[in-house]
Amino acid sequence: MSAGRGLRARGGEVRGERREGRASGGELLLRNRQRTRRVNLRLLKEIAQDLLTCDFPHRRVELGIHLVAAPEMIRLNEQFLSHAGSTDVITFDHADSAGQASSPVRTNTVGPARGRQDAGPVLWGEIFICLDDAVAQARRFRTTWQSEVARYLIHGLLHLHGYDDRRPAARLKMKREENRLLREVSRRFALGRLARRPRLSKGEVQR
Repeated sequence: MSAGRGLRARGGEVRGERREGRASGGELLLRNRQRTRRVNLRLLKEIAQDLLTCDFPHRRVELGIHLVAAPEMIRLNEQFLSHAGSTDVITFDHADSAGQASSPVRTNTVGPARGRQDAGPVLWGEIFICLDDAVAQARRFRTTWQSEVARYLIHGLLHLHGYDDRRPAARLKMKREENRLLREVSRRFALGRLARRPRLSKGEVQR
């Protein structure tokens, strides 16, 4: 699965230990279960909160963001989507499966949600991001794994916002919005800082 072309799963529930954080009008939970890269979870949370506030406004947000390694993503992909192998991002839209409106009322034009007043009632879902795939795709597309992680987060939020990539025209529309939002996020945040520096061993000097 290539960068940012993740899969959307409706309904599946995943339980486990969570790292708690608060978002306005709900709850934003981050959990790191991988050791492929050291990730600055505080910055990732700031990026997610900024996107939720400015670009994906909802009256209430219940969102879990899980950073996982390839073995866990393979299990999720097979269990919930019946697909073999790993993938970069999987999105679970719980609000949709519960019969709640998960996305705002949108006009026919695709544009930034910044400043909009028509926020939908609930965004309720989970986004699983695979760091092994982020590293591999960064090498393939000559970008950085930090940028890929931001792209996957945006991709998942677009799915929860009602975007679909199953048909070519819809996929192109979603990809354009994904690219636009990634450019904005790159201007607002130093994505390179998503990489946490490794801890120094005793006696080691940082250069």
